[in-house]
Amino acid sequence: MPDSKIFFETEQVKIIHDDVIATDCVADSSVDLIVTSPPYNVDIAYNSHKDDISYAEYLEFSQKWMTRCYEWLKDDGRFCLNIPLDKNKGGQQSVGADLTTLAKRIGFGYHSTIIWNEGNISRRTAWGSWMSASAPYVIAPVELILVLYKKQWKKSGGSRISDVTRDEFMEWTNGVWTFNGESKKRVGHPAPFPLELPRRCVKLFSYVSDTVLDPFSGSGSTLIAAVTNGRKAIGIEVDAKYCELSKKRVVGETERAQEELEFGASKIRKKNKAKAK
Repeated sequence: MPDSKIFFETEQVKIIHDDVIATDCVADSSVDLIVTSPPYNVDIAYNSHKDDISYAEYLEFSQKWMTRCYEWLKDDGRFCLNIPLDKNKGGQQSVGADLTTLAKRIGFGYHSTIIWNEGNISRRTAWGSWMSASAPYVIAPVELILVLYKKQWKKSGGSRISDVTRDEFMEWTNGVWTFNGESKKRVGHPAPFPLELPRRCVKLFSYVSDTVLDPFSGSGSTLIAAVTNGRKAIGIEVDAKYCELSKKRVVGETERAQEELEFGASKIRKKNKAKAK
């Protein structure tokens, strides 16, 4: 009997409609790479998630879902966690530092932190004391991508096939990444991250054919980045509407990628035939 929690499944991608903390649809020690951007607790209007809990509750929630991620990873698995550096909505909080400490307490090893420079400050909610030393707020227009691992950093399994190019490797191993954020209106999700973020993480930190998981798959960007680059993808999403959105985007993008591959192969065949004449 099919599992009712499996919203969509092919050989390459599985979308699970379930809660990240409660789900039993992912086997322990089965995932090579996790790439995700969890709720930031800044009162974003998600359909099925309360995003304005107390900071203590937020840290407790974070510990629970990150512990599940630790269990799902293989011993040489990696974890790319996109989070704010800090936040001022609801009080000043050192989110990046606190979640880094929490991850290490759970058991994760720390590898590095990538600074994502979004190049805008559109999300700042307050200036503090305007043009006064009284109580100004300092807000950096950046986010973090924490790069963590389970037990060992060096990969010991998988296909051992890397598809990152020389130029990509040179650029991406520089720990400051600069690209724009994603449009909420264009994607149809209140907090999408751009495809470029998981694409870089997938190609830099996993082998071809590895399994990539996003426990807050939302609009499906991580799933798209995984399957269009020859990996298997698993997404967990508590909201059925976002499951449908990610399914639509994954199917559309993979079909487009396949058409591009076929078009490229056709051009090569025509070129080879012309040379043979």
